[in-house]
Amino acid sequence: PGRVVTLLEDCGACTWGVAYEVRGEQIAASLQYLNMREAVLGGYDTKLVKFHPQDKDTEEPILALVYIATPQNPSYLGPASEEDIAAQIIVSSGCAGHNIEYLLRLADFMRYFCPQAEDKHLFSIEEALISILPCLCCTEESLEET
Repeated sequence: PGRVVTLLEDCGACTWGVAYEVRGEQIAASLQYLNMREAVLGGYDTKLVKFHPQDKDTEEPILALVYIATPQNPSYLGPASEEDIAAQIIVSSGCAGHNIEYLLRLADFMRYFCPQAEDKHLFSIEEALISILPCLCCTEESLEET
């Protein structure tokens, strides 16, 4: 597995993202899917948190379900330097695609949809990854030599 955004419990922290509303028959199917995808291996807590939509028509926060990683998750990698995380991302992929694409799409999402959020950690990882990528590209001459 590769690196993914992992929510860690921090009572004073703020997380930016997208909330999806499900209703009626969608609720059971959505929970079943999410529980399988996010919690089947264990090591996640689920919590209801206040979500503040950016929509100006909504003044009250809504409750949103989040999955919070715990160190007991067998795939939990724990803290690492941005360079170490970038190096791991480069060699990781899964059934949903390559970890490089995941990171770059996440950084783009944050840049364009949450410009007021200052996620220095995410953008430092993106920068470290981009600095490593040229080192992985083979030139035509090096291919001929091998």
